This record gives sequence, C-alpha cells and structure tokens, in this order.
Amino acid sequence: MAQIGRINKLTVKRTRDYGAHLDGGELGDILLPIKDVPEQCQAGDEVEVFVYTDREDHLRATTQKPQAMVGRFAGLRVVASTSSGAFLHWGLEKDLFVPKSEQQEIMAEGKSYVVFAFLDEKTKRITASARLDKFFSPQPPDYAEGEEVDLLIYEKTDLGYKAIVNHSHSGMIYKNEVFQQLHIGRQLKGYIKKIREDRKIDLSLQKPGYQGVDDIAQAILRAVKDHGGRIAVTDKSPPEDIYSLFGVSKKTFKKAIGALYKKRLISIDPSGISLAGGEQQGHRGGKRCEDERKDE
Repeated sequence: MAQIGRINKLTVKRTRDYGAHLDGGELGDILLPIKDVPEQCQAGDEVEVFVYTDREDHLRATTQKPQAMVGRFAGLRVVASTSSGAFLHWGLEKDLFVPKSEQQEIMAEGKSYVVFAFLDEKTKRITASARLDKFFSPQPPDYAEGEEVDLLIYEKTDLGYKAIVNHSHSGMIYKNEVFQQLHIGRQLKGYIKKIREDRKIDLSLQKPGYQGVDDIAQAILRAVKDHGGRIAVTDKSPPEDIYSLFGVSKKTFKKAIGALYKKRLISIDPSGISLAGGEQQGHRGGKRCEDERKDE
C-alpha cells in the first residue's frame, strides 16, 4: 500500500491525457498529473513518486522530491503566518502547514525553523510540528564513540548548538569546539563524542581520536607539498585561519603537526611549516613542537 508523505514505487494502472492513475493499494487510485508523467509511460510501468494530499484533500503523486518527509525532521522557511498557523515552503505547490498549537513560538514570515513532519491521523494531511522533543526516539541512544552521524542543527543555547542525530535523538555541540558558521536548519556530518550516564549525547564536528589526527596530518602534508614545500601557518596562527585551511581546531592541528614531526616529515619555524629538508632544521622544529605539546 502507498504511504502518504513518503517516496513510493507505484505501478501505473492506466494513462490519460491529464495524467496517469497509479495503484495505491488500499488507498485506491492516485493521480500523477501529466506534467510529472515520464515520457513513454504506459500501464504496467513502475514510477517513483511522493504521495500527498492536495488543496481539496485528494491524494496526489509527484515526481518532485520535497524537503521534508513524514517521520523526518527538516529545516524549512516560513512563507506565511496566520492566526491559525504557519505555512512552510518545502518544494511542493501546496505549502506545509504548522498549526498554532504545534509552534514553540509564533513563527515569523521569512524565518527558518526546524520541524517534524507527521501524518494527521484524522485528516490524513501531512502536518508539521516545531515541538520537537515529543518526536525524539524514546529508545536509549545506541551509538559508538567516534561513530559518524548525520546532524541537523535546531537550536542555539548558551552552551553551544543542539543537533538532531540521525533523525532520532538530540545531542549537543559545545561552543568552544565550534570553528565554523552554524545556523538553524544546517545539515552536516558529525561524530559521537560521548554518551553520558544520563543518556545525553555529546557531539563533535571533527573525527575524534588518533584516526582523526592522522587524517588531518595527511591533509596538512598534502597542503605543504601543494604549496611548493612550505605554508605560512603554524600552531601560533589564529584558530580561524587554521580552521579555514583545514577545518579543525587549533588543538587538533597541533597534535597533527606533532605526529608529522615524529615521522620526520616536516620542520617548523616561527613563520611556517616546511617539508623536512635537513636533520638540524627538523630537530629544531620537532623540539619546539614537542615542548608545546607538553604545555597543553
């Protein structure tokens, strides 16, 4: 049976000049308008469509992919705010409705919010809610430390940024570990830093542990080689400069160049990092790097 608010693969029952009738199982025929019907489409073909209800509450299908699906979180922009609720742009002709009762605050036109899309059991309409807490998974988080996850930023706090983890749980990215511009609704990759005893999740935007340091070390080495054997950045450079070049914190950068020196691949002086060109130069750079690592 077709699922409302999801991507479905449905069979074409018959075609007409206004569109194609798709087999929705217990939901009956679902119309795919002619503008979305693939060329040479005929009865028996299978098409991938999104199923929704139109303005007259009729089931419709579209080959367009909306920005939100039932059972998922998404960051969407408000296109209209009324006394009954707000309407969000999600990539379809019919905007997504957020009832006033499902808003944490009065939604302002032009502003973006993270919402959860669900199917209203009474009306069978796809609806959105900004009351996110009630839609997080009740199951305890089952992630491994260091595991890569999908994140969706949904709130900024005094501690940092709250993010939705794999469309299931809430986690925190602490502000002293953020070295890039984040905004509500941004989707990005992150890593599980720690699962606390109270089941709260600490997140990191950088790969933790030695594997992450090794990856950054290789990136630094490539950058030095690509710039003719030297780059004008050191562990004394501003954190913003380091992040803009390598996407990591200053602390991780220092660990990475320390690892490179131990392998005698680079040397360091007050004005930059160079490919190791001599034992004496490498010794001076390494001594300096190791001394600073001890100070951390």
